Amino acid sequence: MVDEHGRKWDRCLAETAVKTVTGLGLGIVFAVFFFKRRTWPVSFGSGLGLGMGYANCQHDFRSPYLIHGRMVKDK
Repeated sequence: MVDEHGRKWDRCLAETAVKTVTGLGLGIVFAVFFFKRRTWPVSFGSGLGLGMGYANCQHDFRSPYLIHGRMVKDK
């Protein structure tokens, strides 16, 4: 149980970091090419990535019996 909890935390932090950095990168691209170097697309993109990562973490921790798509029965 403790190992699975640790794996969920690791997966959660890694996924949140990837989504935040991807949103930040897309925000920079949109800010430079489409919005005349304004800063709001950068913050919007990184906030969107952070929010998506947080929502996925919540879903992962609120469904304790799902392990990679399989149901585990309680003993």
